[in-house]
Amino acid sequence: MSRIGRKPITIPSGTTVEVQNDELVVRGSKGELRCPLPQYTSFEITEGELIVNRSKNLRQARANHGLTRSLIANMVEGVTSGFEKKLELVGTGYRASMKGAGLNLTVGFSHPVEFAAVPGVTFSMDGNTTIIVKGIDKHLVGQVSANIRKIRPPEPYKGKGIRYSDEQVRRKQGKTATK
Repeated sequence: MSRIGRKPITIPSGTTVEVQNDELVVRGSKGELRCPLPQYTSFEITEGELIVNRSKNLRQARANHGLTRSLIANMVEGVTSGFEKKLELVGTGYRASMKGAGLNLTVGFSHPVEFAAVPGVTFSMDGNTTIIVKGIDKHLVGQVSANIRKIRPPEPYKGKGIRYSDEQVRRKQGKTATK
């Protein structure tokens, strides 16, 4: 049995989990998330807990067991507290500003880069060099953050670019003058 798949998922008060038309629906104070049910997977919903079981001991069922449990746990956490990622702009003149619901990034190109708003994700600013990406879907928050970082990834010589707040950029030495 999968060690992760065996762990029960605690369902906080105010959050409901139910199965509807081959989908698992999780509702909470922040919103609602839906996930298709994988094959050979069943659920036991008891008082305040959800346990993921597999109906057959096939290879695909074993592979999906821990994954399904992790996805559902992330859904429960998302609808109760939500997820956020912080991005920092490092470099002289690098800054960001809100433009409607989207972002306007000045990151060393000849023109500002506009990043359109994504449904299900909200942006906020902390100063003009820190972007906070928030949402209830962990995958969507991570993907939008990665797309913003991809506009100008940090370079290894001066460390300029867009990086995650907890990211460590490995620096290279660069050229030295000959003697």
